[in-house]
Amino acid sequence: MEPELLRHLESFLTPRRRTLFDRVLSERTRWLTVVTEDVYQMHNTSAVMRSCDVFGIQDLHVIEKRFGKRVDKEIAMGAQKWVDIHRHNDAQGCIKTLRNQGYQIVATSPRHGEPLSTFDLRQKSALVFGTEKNGISPELMQEADRTLTIPMHGFTESLNISVSAAIILNDLVSKLRIAPVDWTLSEQEKYAIKCRWTKASIKDAVGIIERFKSKSK
Repeated sequence: MEPELLRHLESFLTPRRRTLFDRVLSERTRWLTVVTEDVYQMHNTSAVMRSCDVFGIQDLHVIEKRFGKRVDKEIAMGAQKWVDIHRHNDAQGCIKTLRNQGYQIVATSPRHGEPLSTFDLRQKSALVFGTEKNGISPELMQEADRTLTIPMHGFTESLNISVSAAIILNDLVSKLRIAPVDWTLSEQEKYAIKCRWTKASIKDAVGIIERFKSKSK
């Protein structure tokens, strides 16, 4: 999107919304990303998406080998407009994409792995969450570079996937913000995302863009 067009679209936003976009973008990250694998309960994936937005994670990768493309918009509460969703038909394709982007694959497990307190954030990490009943598939677990767990001290041995994601993201993002790594988005990434957010915030954005382009000819 050309800067002139973006400025035109921004004129349809309130000053508060434009300021909010800039603030949120300054706190967004792609140093961490989240992967969900074949989550059966639709509201769980939607709740994870909401947590991604709350904690500043820009990308959510969804492996949908068995249950198809579903997002509960009511649970997500609009987060689908602000978080970039990347859909994958199988685990191998998702892993290949993430490795090409420089991510290590970090499986989450309720029973074993390194605790949150010692997790090293110096490398870009894709945090993988599995199904409600069986967890991460053996196929994906074999591809994991590391395994992360939430220490538990009661009789219950697992947490709901959306709760686990919220706990892990809250902890790691808090540490990431003071870690000696460049976790922020590039200016090019911020600009591209701002263009998408602006379009998503304006009713009849397509019509406005068409009229702007016709007048510019």
